[in-house]
Amino acid sequence: MKPKAIALAVHKSQHKSLMQGLWLTILASALLLAQAIQANARPDSFADLADQVSNAVVNITTTTTVAARGGPAPVVPEGSPFEDFFREFNDRNNRDGGQGQAPRRSQALGSGFVISEDGFIVTNNHVIEGADEILIEFFTGEELPATLVGTDPNTDIALLKVETDEVLTFVPFGDSDIMRVGDWVMAMGNPLGQGFSVSAGIVSARNRELSGTYDDYLQTDAAINRGNSGGPLFNLNGEVIGVNTAILSPNGGSIGIGFSMASNVVTKVVDQLKEFGETRRGWLGVRIQDVSDDVAEALGLADTAGALITDVPAGPAEEAGLLQGDVILSFDGVEVEDTRGLVREVGNAEVGKAVRVLVYRDGGTETVLVTLGRRETAEAGAAPMEKPSSEEPQTADILGMTLSAVNDDLRAQLSLPDAATGLVVMGLEADGVAAAKGLQIGDVITEVGQQPVLAIADFEARISEAKEAGRKSLLMLVRRGGDPRFVALPLN
Repeated sequence: MKPKAIALAVHKSQHKSLMQGLWLTILASALLLAQAIQANARPDSFADLADQVSNAVVNITTTTTVAARGGPAPVVPEGSPFEDFFREFNDRNNRDGGQGQAPRRSQALGSGFVISEDGFIVTNNHVIEGADEILIEFFTGEELPATLVGTDPNTDIALLKVETDEVLTFVPFGDSDIMRVGDWVMAMGNPLGQGFSVSAGIVSARNRELSGTYDDYLQTDAAINRGNSGGPLFNLNGEVIGVNTAILSPNGGSIGIGFSMASNVVTKVVDQLKEFGETRRGWLGVRIQDVSDDVAEALGLADTAGALITDVPAGPAEEAGLLQGDVILSFDGVEVEDTRGLVREVGNAEVGKAVRVLVYRDGGTETVLVTLGRRETAEAGAAPMEKPSSEEPQTADILGMTLSAVNDDLRAQLSLPDAATGLVVMGLEADGVAAAKGLQIGDVITEVGQQPVLAIADFEARISEAKEAGRKSLLMLVRRGGDPRFVALPLN
């Protein structure tokens, strides 16, 4: 190789080594920067965040008039030395309207936060429920009366409004769905009447359900006490990702288990309260239950996702053609995991909207177009049932149950509707499969294998069909006290 060629090769080799070293330096710097950013995500202080949001957090004082408790006028014997005294007492009592004392005023404290520069304020419904007067105290010390715009007891959210010529400081809502367990949060409010107190912690859990249909709580260990109700739970960007609502405590004080209604629920409620003064939730008009493993096997489903329709009263679902026994797999393009998920999706949907509902039916899938009604005004009616046969009832022991066809005597004994049909559970084997699945004496089986049963022969036919199809369990629709549910019994 010529000297010039050798020098060129050496130069290329040095250049390659130099570039590799440069990329390694850049990579190391990027790694150090990422570690610094991650370390910085854990704040040394919440002081800057508190300064940023304080002017938008408010204390709320409510006043309620409590009627005085009056009692019957004292009775004294005629001629008693106390007769004149009690006559004067009774006359004064009558002049006061018969109460004996004036009504008293009761006060309660809570928290809230401003969500717009023109004075809309969010708090809990239980903070202002029944209040005659609502007074808002701002961080600056200014006080303004508030009017009630609307409430939603289902999510315990209330929307208030104050009138002022000033432009108010407000805080925006954040996305509660992106909050992770372990993320830092800060609560601010009026705990125990102390006013404008700050506490910090982390998101302890997500998607908590307490007692409501639309519950979606973030659990936090940030200290929340009485008086914090209605106050905001902030992320580190100063966005509200929850409304502090409840605590779990044996003594009434914080033990590190607090619950904040997720902002993505609150924003939908607030938007409706602001526009209509009330909530307007979608209504599908079905009764549903979760799909268990044995129910999925009985229906031939691959998994337990979806919501099983147990009843279709008069309403949007009936008009659209949804059927008892359908399994709703998706609603308006959103996959349905379980009944809770379906209820939330339907409730968040617009009233009057035509939505596509994908259902599993008879071994295949169908799409049904349903125009939603409004839940708040829905009046569900019982679907008519076939008139019972006048034949004598039959009794038989099947799958650990003693069954008898419904007749007039059983309708009277069990307070069943006149049109009720099916098979009544008259007895149960203590260690039988039916008792193990929770069936009780007095339950009425109206469908077996998703077909009506009027007689014992119908039930026996359904068993034969299930065995011929290779099913390991049999799906039954059972009514107890008028409430339907599906139960799958193993065919052993």
